Amino acid sequence: MNEAVKQKFCQVLGKEQVLFEEPMKSHTTFRIGGPAEVFIMPKSVKQVQMAVKICQEEQIPYFILGNGSNLLVSDRGYRGVIIQMDRNMGEIQVEGTEIQAAAGALLSSIAVAARRESLTGFEFAGGIPGTLGGAVVMNAGAYGGEIKDVLKEVTVMDGDGKIFTLPASELEMGYRTSIIKTAGYLVLSARITLSRGKEEDIKARTRELSEMRTQKQPLDYPSAGSTFKRPEGYFAGKLIMDSGLRGYSVGGAMVSEKHCGFVINKGNATAEDVVSLMKHVTEVVQEKYGVTLEPEVKFLGEFDGR
Repeated sequence: MNEAVKQKFCQVLGKEQVLFEEPMKSHTTFRIGGPAEVFIMPKSVKQVQMAVKICQEEQIPYFILGNGSNLLVSDRGYRGVIIQMDRNMGEIQVEGTEIQAAAGALLSSIAVAARRESLTGFEFAGGIPGTLGGAVVMNAGAYGGEIKDVLKEVTVMDGDGKIFTLPASELEMGYRTSIIKTAGYLVLSARITLSRGKEEDIKARTRELSEMRTQKQPLDYPSAGSTFKRPEGYFAGKLIMDSGLRGYSVGGAMVSEKHCGFVINKGNATAEDVVSLMKHVTEVVQEKYGVTLEPEVKFLGEFDGR
């Protein structure tokens, strides 16, 4: 990317909102990833539009980043523009039994806002380490709940910069997918609908789910959450465990001994370590059980082992 294009981002967004060769390991829950050529932090929908427009005009690849969970960035980084949506675009408004929130709002923050207003139905999402935008795209879920259960509508931007609102009924939400993902829309905000509840009951349910996560998930190590999607009729973690792969390591990457569905960064893991480990796990499970594990984690950048 030439210097003139880089300066264009600075002019449009302001120098303090544009970083160059920014290490992505500082922005992912895996704590893995090389430098992003350009890393921008827009403060408004207008700035998002302008940034995307520059990328399209200059034919530069771009990637929308939330909290950096569920993401593995290449050791070589990303030759393009990262548009981070969480830091400056996280406003949350409670309106009766509905919550309107920007794409960058953390799910944990929305859960806290709901609890304070005695609104129930979002407890399942309180421990998911992501933003609302990413959760809507992937129809994130946990402990029997999914985003589609509470989503009313979502405001998106298409590739031409056009902004429009889609009702939940038109989003074709399924297991870890939606029309937003398949059409490549960019989520700007969403509205969820909850129910009135008792604050003490909501607190109790939140505490119960938090304890379950602490007991079952390797929260003391960096990871991208569940590494593989749940195969129909199976649990990925159990297949991996039954294949004798608990604690299996490649470099600094390891199949968690606490929950085999998680690949963790036990210390200075590289992206290639993770890719090699995932490849081995996939091959062993396929050979033993005839089940093909599909990655739930997204890959960004260039990888040798894929």
